[in-house]
Amino acid sequence: MSEHPFRDNTVLAHDAQTLDGAAQPTTLSIAPLVFVAPLAAICYPFLLMLFHAVVGAPGATLGAVDTAGATFVLLLSFAAPVLGIAVACRKALPTALRRLAYFSVVAPTLYVFLGVVQTLLGSPIPDPWVWCLIWLAAILIAMRASRTEPRPQAAPSLGKWRVAHGVSAMILCLYVFFHLGNHLTGLVGPSAHAAVMDVGQTVYRASVVEPVLVAAFLFQIVSGLYLTWRWSAARQDFFRTFQIASGAYLSLFILGHMNSVFIYARWYLGIPTDWNFATGAPTGLIHDAWNIRLLPHYALGVFFVLGHLVAGLRVVLNAHGADRRVVTRLWMIGVVASGLIAAAILAGMSGVRI
Repeated sequence: MSEHPFRDNTVLAHDAQTLDGAAQPTTLSIAPLVFVAPLAAICYPFLLMLFHAVVGAPGATLGAVDTAGATFVLLLSFAAPVLGIAVACRKALPTALRRLAYFSVVAPTLYVFLGVVQTLLGSPIPDPWVWCLIWLAAILIAMRASRTEPRPQAAPSLGKWRVAHGVSAMILCLYVFFHLGNHLTGLVGPSAHAAVMDVGQTVYRASVVEPVLVAAFLFQIVSGLYLTWRWSAARQDFFRTFQIASGAYLSLFILGHMNSVFIYARWYLGIPTDWNFATGAPTGLIHDAWNIRLLPHYALGVFFVLGHLVAGLRVVLNAHGADRRVVTRLWMIGVVASGLIAAAILAGMSGVRI
């Protein structure tokens, strides 16, 4: 009986083959460690609730201990995406559990999406209850699928899809860079943000331009989810895993953002999608029990959109024979810069001014 190519010391497998060597379904025993990411995702709403309990309502005064505790809890809320990427990199992981790890990465934006949908439906069931049911179902489905599944195969190149996805992204970069630059002006103040936004809206909300942008974003969602599904079938190195995970997050982030803007704000509430809408005025992002979920959602949205572009640039540079050490350094610089820009934008949205 041949050795399973994905076996290591943490996940054991028993392979079955026919006499002519054709691969049969593989029965796997699953290491508990692979469930840390979805379990962190289950805890996500409760960490946000704990954060709100510490910071209190608007106007509450926090001491040094409370501030440190709230900061620690908020940092813990990013555990699901971090652990999801770490688990997805592991060897000997069944495809269903690898995809569950990638699914854990999208937890912050999925929770916002869930909240908006719950509001639109007028659901009386609290968001955390629905959230727990979703994740328990996801874990059970992944466990069942992973017990007997085909031997993992190498992911296809998907060259045409990657090129189309990249070309569409290049077109959308013009809008994305303006949008992020617009949000950076929030560090100056809401009036500066509004002034820049008014100029931009004359272009991207034009009757000819907006439908094109919407169509391009919808293509990014569809192609991104397709590429994520195909590439997540097998283990990738850390760089490709980061690229897949960031793409998965962005696909759901864009879909949820479009739902919030076009359906919830414009159609359901009939309000402008301005600075007040983005920052959850009048209570803001920090001191509101619902709005706090927007902070990780936005922060990772900015970080992953820039990080995903950096990851794509790395692939292009490597394909053209650039020095891999230099490319890796550029990737690291780009990822750090993405984090700093995300932090600056969220600082402005949270009330910090320069």
